[in-house]
Amino acid sequence: MKYRQEIVPALQAKLGVKNIYAVPKLEKIVISMGVGRFATEGGEGKAKMEKVEKELSVIAGQKPLRCKAKKSVANYKVREGQETGLKVTLRGTRMYEFLDRMITLAFPRVKDFRGVNPNGFDKDGNYNFGFTEQTVFPEVDGATVTFQQGMNVTMVTSAKKAEDGRELLKQFGFPFRTDEKDKAMG
Repeated sequence: MKYRQEIVPALQAKLGVKNIYAVPKLEKIVISMGVGRFATEGGEGKAKMEKVEKELSVIAGQKPLRCKAKKSVANYKVREGQETGLKVTLRGTRMYEFLDRMITLAFPRVKDFRGVNPNGFDKDGNYNFGFTEQTVFPEVDGATVTFQQGMNVTMVTSAKKAEDGRELLKQFGFPFRTDEKDKAMG
């Protein structure tokens, strides 16, 4: 496995960690799609929810969980208990397979791709970013897509700091954007 053979020794050297169990690791990947309040409003909305659910299950390789609104929000016409989104949590082999497909196949298919934002880390080393459309994944047939649906991806790591999480994802081959200002400064 690439993580144990290549990434752990590289991170140990880079971060100065002696114990291999203290090296940051990728714990899970959560993919979520917000479908909105229209998903439960009969006819077209239900069909939209089912289509998005089918596409997300093809992308992730497992059935997504339907998420319901926790609170009613009158301004958005959302009632408590309405299905408003989908999410999938990937761990283990499926997680690494998805990560590989995303880096090697999906990112190169994004129009005008210059890398992902390196500032999407929280203080604990978890990384969040999104895709504006689901057709960047080759599993989704672009001819059958009737509407574009964005998705959020959260990479949950065991890192204690954002810098450690960034280094972990760099070792996996994550294409972080480097701005022209950064190149000029150093």
